[in-house]
Amino acid sequence: MMQAVKPGTRVLAAFIAAAILFSTLALLPAPARAQPQAKLVIITPHWEGIRKEYDAAFKAWYKQRHGVDVEIVWESMGTSDCVRAIEDWYSKHEEGRWDIMWGGGVDPFLKLKSEGLLEAFPPSGDAEFAKILSQIPKEFNGIPVYDYKDYMWFGTALSGFGIIYNKPLLKKLGLPEPKTWEDLTDYRMQGWVGSADPRHSGSTHMAYEIILQAYGWDKGWAIITEMGGNIRDFPEHSSAVPKAVASGQLAYGLAIDFYAWAQIAKVGSENIGYVMPEGLTVINPDSIAILKNAPHRDVAREFVKFVLSKEGQKLWMLPAGKYPDGPKQYTLGRMSIIPSLYKELAGRSIVPVNPFEIKSVLNYDAAKGSKRWSLVNDLFGALIVDTHDDLVAAWRKLNENKDKLGPQKYQEILAEFTKVPITEKEALQYADKWGDQAFRNQKISEWRNFAVQKYRKVISMVDQALSQAQPSQPSQPAQPAQPSYGLYIGAIIVIIIVAAAAWYLAKRKK
Repeated sequence: MMQAVKPGTRVLAAFIAAAILFSTLALLPAPARAQPQAKLVIITPHWEGIRKEYDAAFKAWYKQRHGVDVEIVWESMGTSDCVRAIEDWYSKHEEGRWDIMWGGGVDPFLKLKSEGLLEAFPPSGDAEFAKILSQIPKEFNGIPVYDYKDYMWFGTALSGFGIIYNKPLLKKLGLPEPKTWEDLTDYRMQGWVGSADPRHSGSTHMAYEIILQAYGWDKGWAIITEMGGNIRDFPEHSSAVPKAVASGQLAYGLAIDFYAWAQIAKVGSENIGYVMPEGLTVINPDSIAILKNAPHRDVAREFVKFVLSKEGQKLWMLPAGKYPDGPKQYTLGRMSIIPSLYKELAGRSIVPVNPFEIKSVLNYDAAKGSKRWSLVNDLFGALIVDTHDDLVAAWRKLNENKDKLGPQKYQEILAEFTKVPITEKEALQYADKWGDQAFRNQKISEWRNFAVQKYRKVISMVDQALSQAQPSQPSQPAQPAQPSYGLYIGAIIVIIIVAAAAWYLAKRKK
């Protein structure tokens, strides 16, 4: 007859069994929830939609090709902030922190390349990559689409720059539809123009650099300064401006093409317009590069190949959620760098233009733009953003008294208002020393003081001109002061007259 097992014994046995089970599981291979076997770290100014669509698509592409999961870490900030972060990191470290920088045009990549902070990815050792690059033109309207000499950066999409505007609001306010950058200097637009801060937004910086190259340094800054008097404020993110135009908070705004097209798709072309000033703008590549000493170089190269491939390029041009080879959640609406895709995706693409058929564009000097990138940002900050209250006060004072001043005086004071403290030649010379923080800070301080004094002088000049233009009073003009002896002569004459009168009266009485 078996003895009954005591309750305490059963509990002890259960604990022992559980311990054995957990010990055994710990020794088994990790299940499907294991950590990814590959990693990629990307610093980018790209918005959430781009990050999410390319994150999901690349993970699926990579898993299919390599059989392992990949983890992607995104660090998002404005283009100029990305450049500063990269420069700051490598000034203190030799090893890399990020694998890739993606987005921000061409100029920042030329700058980083000149500083030795990019890593080459030549196609000579990768037949698949060589085939991908063979589908992409080396240049577009004289602008390199990728670095076909050293293979340190590659255009991933083409971007145009222009002006977004709210059609019903313009009609309500009685304002014109814009055709050129200079149109935004009309004082009637005061407070209705939007622009991001180019010190944070690469696309906004590009718009101002285009203006400087389209009109020349002096006239370009004149247009930028007058436009600055009409701008309401300067948010950090360029995406905020098209949204404000679409909602009717602003009538006009500087915008990169795909932000404008997104709003047009959302609220309709009958409500939102977008113009890229003919002959006064550029369509240039939005680029990608592997950074110096990238910690995950092999994965980074795979990501570059995916983005440049047809699979990656279709994500730009197809509407979200409609086609299996398109984006799933976000419509990106950007121009592909592969010319053949425009015909291949005809009838499916939501991109309204084929950039390879556009001929009237500005002959843009990318090397110049890259060299003075940071300097132009700081000069803009000192003259336009940091002293904006003074600028607007001077602009308002000048224009509200325009009729009283007359054309000649108005132009004279306007020339003072639009002065810039350095020439283009000096700007390029200073750019060589812009890495010296003491020199840079000194110049920024000088420029801010220059701007404040300039705007105050404009107000003073207007007041002085108005004072001199006041109509004269009807009173007689003042006579010059007579010498003091005139009083004596007058007194003698009075005495003689009185005496003569007295003599005459006395004689009559007799």
